[in-house]
Amino acid sequence: MATVLVTGGTGYIGSHTVVELQEAGFEVVIIDNFSNSNREVLDGIASITGKKPMFEEVDLRDRKATYGVFEKYPGIGAIVHFAAFKAVGESVEKPLAYYENNLLSLIHLLEAMKRYGVNNFLFSSSCTVYGEPEQLPVTEDAPVKKASSPYGNTKQISEEILQDAMVPNPEFRVICLRYFNPIGAHPSAKIGELPVGIPNNLVPFITQTAIGIRDQLNVFGDDYNTPDGSAIRDYINVVDLARAHVAAIGRLLDGKQRSPFEVFNLGTGKGLSVFEIIHAFEKVTGVKIRYRVTNRREGDVEQVWADTGLANRELDWKAEKHIEETLLSAWNWEKFLHAKKSTG
Repeated sequence: MATVLVTGGTGYIGSHTVVELQEAGFEVVIIDNFSNSNREVLDGIASITGKKPMFEEVDLRDRKATYGVFEKYPGIGAIVHFAAFKAVGESVEKPLAYYENNLLSLIHLLEAMKRYGVNNFLFSSSCTVYGEPEQLPVTEDAPVKKASSPYGNTKQISEEILQDAMVPNPEFRVICLRYFNPIGAHPSAKIGELPVGIPNNLVPFITQTAIGIRDQLNVFGDDYNTPDGSAIRDYINVVDLARAHVAAIGRLLDGKQRSPFEVFNLGTGKGLSVFEIIHAFEKVTGVKIRYRVTNRREGDVEQVWADTGLANRELDWKAEKHIEETLLSAWNWEKFLHAKKSTG
């Protein structure tokens, strides 16, 4: 079985993908600099799979260190690239940091791939490339619009860089997975979303409010043109999402692509509002969430959810876990973190 290099592999989606890759029989090498994760995630992965992945602490902005990983592991067959800054709101406040980190990391990785003859690339993209969509659900044929945030723009530019990099290298193969909104945690509660500082995403803010770390949840706007006024997103269980990466890596390595550059939307195909997520969490956990409505957040779109038909057919994959199970897994993870902190 091929060796897969996973950048950002101790991050939220990365760690769950490493678990699924290992359980599918792949050897995994992780690159991470712990800018938004911590070393204990490696132990969580090992506890689930029974095998600690190979690991290199490297910042991909360092070209020499990046090349060093390829020198050390000559058998890499494919790359899954997660390593990036990812918060929409923060990117509006720190645009240059996002452009430097997200684009330079990709460029150095592509340079290394060319030098060391690695040709299979799986890119962690985002539904933010669609902006405020004209039609719902969103298909892969929907126009890529001017990004509403620097974060979204880095994803658009990255996809363009990947397509340009393919022109002089006919052996290069790329799949871009455009995520909708990953939530939840591994059912073992040994890995999950671990935001540094104040969470930028809805569900960890809900769980931290429920356990008492946060006083209340901010709902950014209740005056959208939606049934209950709050923004609507397509929330997908992170384990379902991770399994799609295994299917996509298999497609790359088996040469089953219909074209050298492919794009797939990953979601559930159903949109849920912020208030619906809050109420579903309260129902499944029995914990009441304190929240207040505040102003809309810069860079947020009103509503978006996926048409997942292409991914369902071509990757032989679909999201299977229900929202109740997913929210309960997020709560169990939060309780695990709280108990761990309490016992020192």
